[in-house]
Amino acid sequence: MLLYYIRHGEPTYDPDELTPNGRRQAEAIARRLARFGVDKIFSSSSIRAQQTAKPTAELTRREIVTLDWCHEDYAKEEMMLPSAGDPTGNSPSGGGKRRWCFYIPEIVRMMNSHEVRVLDDKWYDYPGFPPNRFKEGVLRVDREVDTWLAGLGYEHDRKNRCFIPRKPTSERIALFAHHGFGMLFFSSVLDIPYPQFATRFDQSFTGFSVIDFYEEGGMVFPRMLELSNDAHLYRQDLPTTYNNYVRF
Repeated sequence: MLLYYIRHGEPTYDPDELTPNGRRQAEAIARRLARFGVDKIFSSSSIRAQQTAKPTAELTRREIVTLDWCHEDYAKEEMMLPSAGDPTGNSPSGGGKRRWCFYIPEIVRMMNSHEVRVLDDKWYDYPGFPPNRFKEGVLRVDREVDTWLAGLGYEHDRKNRCFIPRKPTSERIALFAHHGFGMLFFSSVLDIPYPQFATRFDQSFTGFSVIDFYEEGGMVFPRMLELSNDAHLYRQDLPTTYNNYVRF
């Protein structure tokens, strides 16, 4: 099985929809996926993700299956912290603009500290973090990821950090979702602790990521073949995210 993960196109966020450029990006990734071939299409329940998936569904004549648990609003509540005034989010008022934890300098330093690294997949138990819902977010996505992938034929053996191919398939599965949610998703599927993934990797609009579920010896250790590839934008002479990148 090949799992395609596509971040949504350039949005306005409020209202939740794609910009004209985002719609062109969605059309560009659709042409790329139509050439590669897609057997099943899944999407977050957000409008921007659905709009990004629609051109691919039309070109490949596949239905879009909605996965509400992929909606980024849940991840925002779990993995964002206040950052104004105090980079740790420990301001007495608890106010300030909220940012993804992996963009707050002090949190990034904590996440990469020896004290957090040695906790491995229980990194969220580190007592130095400000009040948060990290554990809740990680366990929620782990639970949903395992249920979803089991339905596709792959049982997650988290103790041994691999998958058991109960019903292996050669299908190509596309999931249209988000940036912040994607950090949780990739960490969960690849069995890489969230701090190590979220503070070292990133994604652009309609970034195309590929995970290969190749079976060997009755086990699958998923491998990321591509992360946030944007060749489809270059092919259509569209500007890339890195020309005007804004961190949220």
